[in-house]
Amino acid sequence: MAESQAPTAAAGKAEPNHAVRIASIWLVLAIVADLLIYFVWQPHLPPGRMSDNARGQQFDITVMAVLCAPVLLGVWTYFGYALVNWRRRAGDTEDGPPIEGNGKVQAAWITVTSLIVLSLAAFGTYELIVPAGAGGGEGPVPIWKPSGVVTTAAWTPGSTHTLVVQAIGQQWNWTYRFPQFGGMETTGLELPINTPVEFHVTSLDVIHSFWAYQLGVKADANPGVDNVAFVKPLQLGQFVVRCNELCGIWHGAMFDYGNVVTASQFQSWATSIQTKERANGTLAALPPYATTYDPTEISQLGQAWAKLGIVGAGGYYYPGPQTGTPGDPVSP
Repeated sequence: MAESQAPTAAAGKAEPNHAVRIASIWLVLAIVADLLIYFVWQPHLPPGRMSDNARGQQFDITVMAVLCAPVLLGVWTYFGYALVNWRRRAGDTEDGPPIEGNGKVQAAWITVTSLIVLSLAAFGTYELIVPAGAGGGEGPVPIWKPSGVVTTAAWTPGSTHTLVVQAIGQQWNWTYRFPQFGGMETTGLELPINTPVEFHVTSLDVIHSFWAYQLGVKADANPGVDNVAFVKPLQLGQFVVRCNELCGIWHGAMFDYGNVVTASQFQSWATSIQTKERANGTLAALPPYATTYDPTEISQLGQAWAKLGIVGAGGYYYPGPQTGTPGDPVSP
């Protein structure tokens, strides 16, 4: 009699609440993961905290990681729990229960995922508008500008006025013009700290992409197009400038470095270059500052770039009388 009752007792054993178990494990893992992401991982996330744009992008990545980690851990927790508790046992030849669906689970999944997606859409739209596109080029007439953008004909240290910098892409160099310093052009880029900067990005030949990585600025450089982007450097130091658009055989070598310096150091640097270029005739050889240029119509560009020290493609890509190499530009 006792033997016949044993199976009945075993069969009547209460099944544990698996949902509670899974939720408890997931909650602990999710809290730990989010705390690690926010307090430990965040300071090391790209692109860093060198500018207002970079900090904004780092914060955006952190928010997405904090939201995504619980979702990912929820899937992993369920699979891990299922493998441990519901795996096929030795000698078990029975079919599993015919589960066809669970309305509560489906409704919860659709609701939660929809809220996450819509929340990220609203968050992304807000971040796109308030910090003026998070550093991305917004075309010649930006819809949104950061507060405090005041552009004047001249720039002096200590002022809150915006510094205008034109980034010009050409196979395979970047040059920079400063209209507030007589339109002088350089092959190096220095920016003053805590100063709003308004980039005007364009190209002289093919499509390039101006990417000042640590500043969180990336804008397409298209020929005949003035692409505007804003940034405010917040930390002193060096940053990398790369072309992020395949632009020819030496695309991988089209990078250099810029520096964020104090306002007085920038003023001395810019003034000294302006004085030097005025003395050696470079300023006179350069075309007047404009938002875009057509090198085929400006014969003095090659001569000016040669004085700047840009040889090869940058100085002689568009040949003419000043170079003694007639013919049309040819990309290798």
